[in-house]
Amino acid sequence: MHNLLVELDERYDPQRVALEKRRIESAGFDIAIHNGASDRVLAWIDDTFGGVWSSEAYAGANVVVSRANGAPVAFATFDARGLQFAWLRGVAREEGVGLFGPFGVEPSSRRGSIGRAVLAIALCELRARGYRRALIGAVGAPELLAYYARETGASIVETFEIASFVPRAPRTVLLASGSGTNAQAVIDRVRAGLPLDLRAVVSNKANAKVLDRARAANVHAEIVAWDRALQSRAEYDATLLERVASYEPELVLLLGWMHLLDGRFVDAFPELLNVHPAFLPLDSSRDRVGMPDGSEIPAFRGAHAVRDAFAAGSRWIGATVHGVTLETDRGPVYARKPLQVRAGESEAEAHERLHIYEHQIVEAAIKRWLYER
Repeated sequence: MHNLLVELDERYDPQRVALEKRRIESAGFDIAIHNGASDRVLAWIDDTFGGVWSSEAYAGANVVVSRANGAPVAFATFDARGLQFAWLRGVAREEGVGLFGPFGVEPSSRRGSIGRAVLAIALCELRARGYRRALIGAVGAPELLAYYARETGASIVETFEIASFVPRAPRTVLLASGSGTNAQAVIDRVRAGLPLDLRAVVSNKANAKVLDRARAANVHAEIVAWDRALQSRAEYDATLLERVASYEPELVLLLGWMHLLDGRFVDAFPELLNVHPAFLPLDSSRDRVGMPDGSEIPAFRGAHAVRDAFAAGSRWIGATVHGVTLETDRGPVYARKPLQVRAGESEAEAHERLHIYEHQIVEAAIKRWLYER
């Protein structure tokens, strides 16, 4: 992987912005520059480009190209602040260096000049903010390296192996209460090279299928069930904390875990990620979230998100991996993905399709956590 550096010279002056805007508008598109981005744009980014870029777009300013009906076509983020990726701890922190990216154009519009125009405008905006150079981070594909070199004169300034940022696989415990499809996805990805040291799968259900999945993969499986006749809630929570702590985890993943954790548990394991079957807003204080088609739905928090979405007649559901706090499903978002409900589709059918998205964003969120440590 490579970090690229672009010199923000006279090529990126205000006249260039005006020229590129005219080109976009003459092609029948609208263009806007915003600090942050609208919910619709952020949801479209997750729907189109995989589920993690919206957080970066949310942290920066954005050039957005849309059709006349408001549907986004392309975007470029610039001057994102507060990102913690390991590859942004070198040249990216030097004085006069501004961040460019992420950057994306929908597949059907990639053959035209939209991408070139959006790229140029974002670099012009960085120069207008006083930056002398732009850093384009973590570029790996040869065709992208060639594209940036051709369009901007970008040169490689840092080269690194992504794996070097994770010198040791962190000790990890999975908590799950049901069939364990997300746990299986994590186990499979660890076998394929995802750097986690899976210490245990813990379930609060003695008959949970996730336990069989763990045993089949030679991962230690433990039952920590709550016998309400013998234990108070506080006693059970203390037992759960003790058992999970015995594995000394650096990361705890809640993958379909159906027991509300108490404050002592959350305090003991600050690196705690949960997969939730709803598309949650990046602003955790909000109770509604915009979708790629411009509609808005409730942020379906709680134990029955898909059921609640169907009961409300929502045309959208989704999945989110977020950090866990004492406020239910309001922790920081690591990855998310929306899913449109098909006409006549049952709740079970939609949930089955959603599992595929959950598997994708769980892996994406783990990687983000690893590279932001």
